[in-house]
Amino acid sequence: MADFDYDVLVIGSGPGGYVAAIRAAQLGLKTACAESRETLGGTCLNVGCIPSKALLHASELYDEAANGALAKLGVKIDAMSLDLPTMQGQRIDAVKGLTGGIEFLFKKNKVTWLKGLASFTGANTIEIAGEKVTAKNIVIATGSSVTPLPGVTVDNAGGKIVDSTGALELAKVPGHLVVVGGGVIGLELGSVWKRLGAKVTVVEYLDQILPGMDGEVRKEANKIFKKQGFEYKLGTKVTSAEVVGEGVRLTVEPAAGGEAETIEADVVLVSIGRRPNTEGLGLDKIGLAVNQRGQIEIDHDFATKVPGVWAIGDVVPGPMLAHKAEDEGIAVAENIAGLTGIVNHDVIPSVVYTKPEIAGVGLTEEAAKEKGAIKVGKFPMLANSRAKTNHEPDGFVKIIADAETDKVLGVWIIATVAGTMIAQAAQAMEFGASSEDIAYTCHAHPTHSEAIKEAAMAVTGKPIHM
Repeated sequence: MADFDYDVLVIGSGPGGYVAAIRAAQLGLKTACAESRETLGGTCLNVGCIPSKALLHASELYDEAANGALAKLGVKIDAMSLDLPTMQGQRIDAVKGLTGGIEFLFKKNKVTWLKGLASFTGANTIEIAGEKVTAKNIVIATGSSVTPLPGVTVDNAGGKIVDSTGALELAKVPGHLVVVGGGVIGLELGSVWKRLGAKVTVVEYLDQILPGMDGEVRKEANKIFKKQGFEYKLGTKVTSAEVVGEGVRLTVEPAAGGEAETIEADVVLVSIGRRPNTEGLGLDKIGLAVNQRGQIEIDHDFATKVPGVWAIGDVVPGPMLAHKAEDEGIAVAENIAGLTGIVNHDVIPSVVYTKPEIAGVGLTEEAAKEKGAIKVGKFPMLANSRAKTNHEPDGFVKIIADAETDKVLGVWIIATVAGTMIAQAAQAMEFGASSEDIAYTCHAHPTHSEAIKEAAMAVTGKPIHM
């Protein structure tokens, strides 16, 4: 039997990779994790989920003070101003604390951090920093990167045409920010700078924002953000963007074809999606090809067609979400250790951290209808006592259930704390709950989550407070 340096070697230390490494080590496997960044945590902790939430939270507090929302509650501020360096400083501190926390967990669990870019030289061998390292099992968890837009060159250092990383680090509030792409990341970062004083225009190729989400949710979100001051150019494509003087000139035209026009902006954020990071891995050296979307195909256990090589997270099919990658990281480690690691990909919640938040799990109403007869229950947050007391009337809870069995097929929420509320729906669906199960579960009063109970009651046409 061949000797290996490690039982498990994980390439990438994002939410999928670092979790896989820690879980493998917990299961008694000698484990290493290859990472080329100066800090652990991947895109999520360094330039994604975590720093964006730090700015989202801070900008929400600023907006509440600046737009008079606090004054209406009796909290009067005689003088206030934006201290952007301090706001950016707390973002950096949040990232530093969490990435340092992973390094501590690696040491605690005896996971070896191999610093550098890893590339396959054989099925059980990688080269990193000029040295060859062998492992019985290698897990590819290299994540994803920003999808480029033809005709537009991103230059984060220049601060004019930026991607999501550059949009986090702007040194001043732009007068006019154009967001190319009406998806989750663009809307979240656009909302940060909108609250801090920027004019924000969203240019989206499709005829509606938030592709892939429930149709009714997309329409309602469009309406809410428009009320907040977002401007839209839907059904529109960007053909070019060039820095001119202190600003950027974009050329756009109707997606269906038509006359071009120009838009003048101070900053342009390109946010049209992400693509798997597989370049430079040397997959050809082990006979592993990617599919048409650039993803690595896997089986139910997260194994590739090459024995001993596994893959998880953004490089494999499925939603590019940190929590999906985390669950896959635990599952793949357990499968390698001879246990049974499973992820229910039908119950992966997704959240948009705007204000209000938007969250969903399971099927959209449109997708559910394609599979058979359904029942739908809705309850507006306007009728929820906690939301009403907090002056948070926007949004609703929508529950989609099978017409015959009453099994919950999907839940969609627009509410200030939708991201937290969706966990209940996901757990209920994991247990195969019916809408009746949720309706007859006692919910604490007064809470936003009572709207989930009422929406479940509405599935059978019997909500109390509506």
